[in-house]
Amino acid sequence: MMISLGLLGVAMQSLPVGTSYAVWVGVGAVGTAILGIMLLGESANPGRLVSLGLIVGGIIGLKLSSGA
Repeated sequence: MMISLGLLGVAMQSLPVGTSYAVWVGVGAVGTAILGIMLLGESANPGRLVSLGLIVGGIIGLKLSSGA
């Protein structure tokens, strides 16, 4: 957690705060969901996978639109 928070601080040096935080939260959410699917046998139904893809798409969109 400390490394993750430190990397958020590094990202905020070149990205707006809102974009940095949204990307940080999105990556954490997607990563947690993927670990749940892979390690804990949680459902990987199409709706869930599409939703995760939309989060990743939003992260990419925020990064591209930030101009950094």
